[in-house]
Amino acid sequence: NSSIRVENLEEREIIPGYKARFVHAERMSFAYWAIAKDALLPKHSHEHEQVAHILEGAFELTVEGVPHVLRAGDVFVIPSHAEHAGRALTDCKIMDAFCPVREDYK
Repeated sequence: NSSIRVENLEEREIIPGYKARFVHAERMSFAYWAIAKDALLPKHSHEHEQVAHILEGAFELTVEGVPHVLRAGDVFVIPSHAEHAGRALTDCKIMDAFCPVREDYK
């Protein structure tokens, strides 16, 4: 077992306005996002089941064409292969959990 301080992890900008720090376990990955207000997340899907936890701010998440406004404290489960997109309504901090591991984020 090892303890990890999120702020000590390398931060990478994955798409414009979306900076993340990653933790990878044997079967899952965690992404700690710092997202700039108005930054857009293009529509996409992936094999990974995803659980998004809004830590700070407000984020509009559209899943399978249905928009959801999420605020600090909200959690949203995105099923495997579900098409989703988003937009930061404010500066946001979001923690995403993915299963299986996001090899593309290693």
